[in-house]
Amino acid sequence: MPDLDTNAARDYLAHRLALPPGAIQVEELLGGVSNLVFRAQITGQPDLILKQSLAKLRVKEDWYSDRTRIFREIDALTLLAPLAPKDSLPTVLFEDRDNFLFAMSAAAPDAPTWKENLLAGITQSTLAVQAAQLHSVFLQPHPSQQHFAGLDLFDQLRLDPYYRFTATRHPDLKPHFDRAIEQSRTQLHALTHGDWSPKNFLVNPGPTLFSIDYEVIHLGDPSFDVAFLLNHFLLKGWHRARTRAQYAGLALDYWRNLTHKFDWLEAATIRHLGCLHLARVDGKSPAEYLRPPEQAQVRRFARDLIQNPPHTISEVFEMQAEAFHE
Repeated sequence: MPDLDTNAARDYLAHRLALPPGAIQVEELLGGVSNLVFRAQITGQPDLILKQSLAKLRVKEDWYSDRTRIFREIDALTLLAPLAPKDSLPTVLFEDRDNFLFAMSAAAPDAPTWKENLLAGITQSTLAVQAAQLHSVFLQPHPSQQHFAGLDLFDQLRLDPYYRFTATRHPDLKPHFDRAIEQSRTQLHALTHGDWSPKNFLVNPGPTLFSIDYEVIHLGDPSFDVAFLLNHFLLKGWHRARTRAQYAGLALDYWRNLTHKFDWLEAATIRHLGCLHLARVDGKSPAEYLRPPEQAQVRRFARDLIQNPPHTISEVFEMQAEAFHE
C-alpha cells in the first residue's frame, strides 16, 4: 500500500470495517512531520484515528526513519493503557503491520493540543500535574520493559537531528553534546517517550490530558523526557514574555509532582535541557513560532546554560527571569 491520502484512508476503512464509503468522513490532521494521521467520523460509531508512519519525514532537511517504529507505538499503548491514569491514553482498535498503520480511539472532536493552549497564554497547573502523574508511570519498573530495548529509532529521530546536527553548527560545544548523547545511550533505566512535548497532549474537557505519539518510546534515559517538556516551557517564556512566570510555574509544578527514585535525575535533566534548548533554534526541527529576536535570545541563553549549568531546575527558570532584566 502506498502512503495514504484522505480518499485512500476512507476506502481503506470502508473495506476494513465492512462499511459503505459514504458512511465515513475522513480529515487529515496536519502539523506532524513523521506520520500521516487521519480522523475518521463513522456513522453510528465513535470517531477513530488512523495513523501510518512515513519513511521520509516532512521537514526541510533530509531526515529518514525506519517505518517499523509504529509497531513500538502499538506495543507501548497496549502495555501502558491499564497502568496509566484513566482516559489519559488512546486505545488501540486494530493494527495493520503490513502497511505500517493502526487505528486508535480519538480525543474529543475539538480538543486543542496543550501546545495551542500554551501559545495562547492559557496556563493550567492541573495539566502540568497530570503530565507528571502519567510520566511517573513510565518511571516505575515494568516486567516487559526490555521489549522496548534498542536505541535505533531514538537515535534517528532525536539524537541525530537534535544533538549531532546542532553540534555541527556550534562546534565549540560538541563535547557537551557528545556527553548528552553518551548519557542517553548509557543511562537506560526507564521507559522514555522520546517526544514528551505539549504538541503530543490533547486537552479533553475537564480539562484532562490525552497523551499521544509513542513511536519513539524506548528503554532509555528518563531525564531526556523531563528536559524535553521543560524545554517547551522555557521556549514559550521567550515567545510570550508576559506569561513567562506562569510557564515557569507549570515547569515547577510538573517537576515537583514527578514521582521517581533517581537521585541523579535533576542534574541529568539540566544537561539535556541546554542542548535541547539550542537544538530548537539550530537543529533539524526548529520551533516554528520563535521570531528572529527570540531565536537570538534562546541561542544566547542555551549556550550559557550548556556551559554554566546551575544545580537545580528552579535555578534554570530564575536565570531566564534574570535575562529579561539584563
